[in-house]
Amino acid sequence: MADITLDLKKPLDKMTAKELRDLVINQIPNIQGASGMDKEELIKAIKEVLGITDEEGGASPYKAQILSMKAQMKEMRAKKAAEGVSRKEKDILRRKVNKLKKRTRNMAQAS
Repeated sequence: MADITLDLKKPLDKMTAKELRDLVINQIPNIQGASGMDKEELIKAIKEVLGITDEEGGASPYKAQILSMKAQMKEMRAKKAAEGVSRKEKDILRRKVNKLKKRTRNMAQAS
């Protein structure tokens, strides 16, 4: 584990395989065979050399909120599908479900 410092413009996960290969070839000579590696292998090798550990499987801080929003969406969809609901009410429910979907996606991305 050498003391290698990299000034990256974006996170490793967001970089393309070509950018990662160039990074390894030019700045991290410890890694051999970079030209034949795919993106996942390159990221794994870079993290190994730099001593970065993955923290996967961590619970989202918004998980409870997301689940409650999804339950609300399910109720709204059931109400929308019921007989005797006016067109105006269906439109309102559809828009509310759409907003909740956007919020859940944003919360999931933020975590």
